[in-house]
Amino acid sequence: MKRLTKVMAGAAAIALATAGCAGSGGGSSEESSGGPRTLTVWLMNGSAPETLTDALNKEFEGANDQVTVKYEVQEWNGIQDKLTTALASQDPPDVIELGNTQAPSFADDGVLTDLTGDVDSMNGDQWLNSLKASGEWDGKQYSTPFYAANRSVIYRTDMFEQAGITAPPTSRQEWLDAITKLRAKFGSDPQFQALYLPGQNWYTLLSFIYDEGGDIAEAKGTEFKATVSSDEAKAGLEFYKELVEASGTTAPKDNDEQNPEQAGIYGQGKVAMMVALPWELGTAAKDNPDIEKSSSAFPIPSKNAGETAPVFQGGSNLAIPLNSKNPELAKDYLRLMLSDKYQTQFAEAGMVPGASTDLSALDANPVSKAMAEASKNGRSVPATPTWATIEAGQNPLKDMLTAYLTGTKDIDTATKDADTALDAAFTG
Repeated sequence: MKRLTKVMAGAAAIALATAGCAGSGGGSSEESSGGPRTLTVWLMNGSAPETLTDALNKEFEGANDQVTVKYEVQEWNGIQDKLTTALASQDPPDVIELGNTQAPSFADDGVLTDLTGDVDSMNGDQWLNSLKASGEWDGKQYSTPFYAANRSVIYRTDMFEQAGITAPPTSRQEWLDAITKLRAKFGSDPQFQALYLPGQNWYTLLSFIYDEGGDIAEAKGTEFKATVSSDEAKAGLEFYKELVEASGTTAPKDNDEQNPEQAGIYGQGKVAMMVALPWELGTAAKDNPDIEKSSSAFPIPSKNAGETAPVFQGGSNLAIPLNSKNPELAKDYLRLMLSDKYQTQFAEAGMVPGASTDLSALDANPVSKAMAEASKNGRSVPATPTWATIEAGQNPLKDMLTAYLTGTKDIDTATKDADTALDAAFTG
């Protein structure tokens, strides 16, 4: 279930082969004829439980005479090229799932249906703000939220207990205090790490920047200006370094949480905490089945006691290709998918539903409960078509982290260079 990380970290820029292909579409003779119709739906592997899609498709067909849902599960690997080709054709699928960092690129290319006038009828007052923002482009809504996930701090309850930590940290200072106690108890083991924190985990860095009141860029219409060198962003970067140094982590300073895979490191049993997505605990348990029983989670703490830090929220959106043969039928399908009935089922499956503020179903598991608590303050990366290129290429935020943590650049130089690189990417 590492699909979100792969999409968010691996999305590439989209360049349509046929620039003028989006001029047509939006209601063809097939839909207006009222005869037998086929609604083609592309969702990604692992996104929606099969029980949910089976029930939804059956209900939709029952409510729409002579309509058949052609439901096709796609793989994330290669989906960029596959969607680009499909959206440039005159016969694309009718409903598609997009990674939330992909959505602005497709919207900018002019190949998605404008859904601005349909938001209210699609449970719009319940939408996650972060996913709503990622589906907006140039003042219009081109995709809807689908589901989301965000990071929390997964920790060893047995180690906390042995170190005399009676409750999960609820502030940055309590987090640092917990690290001190853990190192005092287990630090004689050279393999022990109170917190595994790689140098290039920029997703975690964003929480600290947001918590300080900063951001990595500010919007100016459809353009963005990097703000990593602001005082607020620098304060977030400084806390990241403080956390790395306090933890004594041996994680590489020049790589991210996937290299090596942090779940595997946590699964070895010598790590007390990692900042991770919920399903990374399941990955850790593949090599160490017992570790799941002795693990729980808490939201990334804020510098303000009793508050949680804002979190980067990744996930997926739903959209209707502009050349869909059945755009109105596709909208009805989205209305059903985004209804309270099916959004509740997403929560029961461990996802943060994109169109529901009722997260009570996530409380059954302590790890998903921590994710749900933090999700209420979720943020998104800049909604620009160029962001996919930034993540897939030489990510300036990663370079900045490594340079600052290793001391090859001071904080002013590191952040200024990151701003310069981001601004170049935003205009590129």
